[in-house]
Amino acid sequence: MLHIQNLTKIYGTKKAVDDLTLHIQPGEIYGFIGHNGAGKTTTLKAVCGLLQFNEGEITIAGHSIKDEPLECKKLLAYIPDNPDLYTFLSGIKYLNFIADIYAIPKDEREERIHKYSDLFGLTGDLAQPISAYSHGMRQKLALISALIHEPKLLIMDEPFVGLDPAASHQLKELMKDMCRKGASIFFSTHVLEVAEKLCDRVAIIKQGRLVTCGTMEDVKGDSSLEDVFLELEETHA
Repeated sequence: MLHIQNLTKIYGTKKAVDDLTLHIQPGEIYGFIGHNGAGKTTTLKAVCGLLQFNEGEITIAGHSIKDEPLECKKLLAYIPDNPDLYTFLSGIKYLNFIADIYAIPKDEREERIHKYSDLFGLTGDLAQPISAYSHGMRQKLALISALIHEPKLLIMDEPFVGLDPAASHQLKELMKDMCRKGASIFFSTHVLEVAEKLCDRVAIIKQGRLVTCGTMEDVKGDSSLEDVFLELEETHA
């Protein structure tokens, strides 16, 4: 589904991402782990076509993000760590705006909006302006807006930050359900316990370079993901 091949992104003299290669298959939940400034967000933005890169290639279902950006963006949804929403709109107007972009028919959008807003406990707040939403409510709205066009690839940057325990549980169940239906999920997180329980595969990045990747069992062995991460951080210091 997602192929990142020899990705390199340079800011000035600094390589934010250095020759990164990762392949995410259909049906996989893939965790992306690293300290602040390791290159995770840069990678995710490059995958989504929000950031140009210096070298390498990124393809989504065989489409190049450089040459066919619209085809790629039809297939994906991206949730940044701090969603930048149109706060002058109400929640429901924002969701309908997103649904218009993806040309979702009226009946389908109403069904999906109702389903996901009920799931995240946001239905009663959809008529309110987004400017009145808390950070957690905005995160939930961003999640709903990402899910209503049923993306084949879901990209998320620290998706559990700001969510209450019930919403975090619902998101984890939705992620599993999406992958059972053949979608792929690529997300960064600092919550290593969640990644360990949820992910099929994981990659650890440090200073823009891939340190290790593989199935969760292969990467952590008999240790915890936290122990492996800390050990790799020290080894590659």
